[in-house]
Amino acid sequence: MRTIPIHMRGGLGRLLAGIGATALSLFFLPTVANAAPQAYSASSLAAATSAVQQSGVDGISWYTDAVSHRVVVTADSSVSNAEIAKLRRAAGTDAGAVRIDRTAGVFTPLLSAGAAIYGGQYRCSLGFNVVSGSTYYFLTAGHCGAVASTWYSNSSHTTLIGSNVSYSFPGNDYALVRYSNTSLSHPGGFTVADPVVGERVTRTGSTSGTHSGTVTALNATVRYSGSPGGTVSGLIQTNVCAEHGDSGGPLYDGSKALGLTSGGSGDCTTGGITYFQPVREAANAYGVTIY
Repeated sequence: MRTIPIHMRGGLGRLLAGIGATALSLFFLPTVANAAPQAYSASSLAAATSAVQQSGVDGISWYTDAVSHRVVVTADSSVSNAEIAKLRRAAGTDAGAVRIDRTAGVFTPLLSAGAAIYGGQYRCSLGFNVVSGSTYYFLTAGHCGAVASTWYSNSSHTTLIGSNVSYSFPGNDYALVRYSNTSLSHPGGFTVADPVVGERVTRTGSTSGTHSGTVTALNATVRYSGSPGGTVSGLIQTNVCAEHGDSGGPLYDGSKALGLTSGGSGDCTTGGITYFQPVREAANAYGVTIY
């Protein structure tokens, strides 16, 4: 297990981070040979999205693909065939607007009882350092803030980092922690930016270290299984791998700060899908500046 000391200066050793991976898809073709794909209106896509959201099926994520004009639903391995059928029934006459893909693993927030930033019985990862006036903070995942209020740099909880100011989860997935230990350094080197589909990105996490991949979708919604569970919207979808304990870590492109690791399926051996909370939304919510 890789641990990055919080006091390290230079490069990405200053951050504790992470998530990840690749998907297996089922492709549904028109039943009539050589039939042109049907175009669905904005109202049909909105109705299909609403039906998916209200279906109550856990272990799925979804977003609207502006190119194919479909609502793309990804179902993890916990979703049964009966639940897939339920999704299609829920869409009713707009079922054709829904494309359902499958992925291995289970969509969960990537908490762990291991190393990096420790709170209660959990381990997460530090995302980006931020400042407001002369007060220093860091951003991490909201589901981490939901399970612990005070954070330490070691598993024995003897070196205090600081305590939560606020967190938002589910709905969003970000938390703000104020540094209270003045002996810890909190260097910067990033500026906030917005990702684009196809962009090559990197993320760092306290479990799996540093890995790279591509942004595959924006404004995705995922309904996590297990505890803490819940639905989070407006996420960045990627094929970057990640593992438990990487939650809260930074997603970036060079010096551009893009997101905070939220959750996903798989690991850095088998792959999967990873989702990130856009960091601009988190910084704006708390009135802080990434530096």
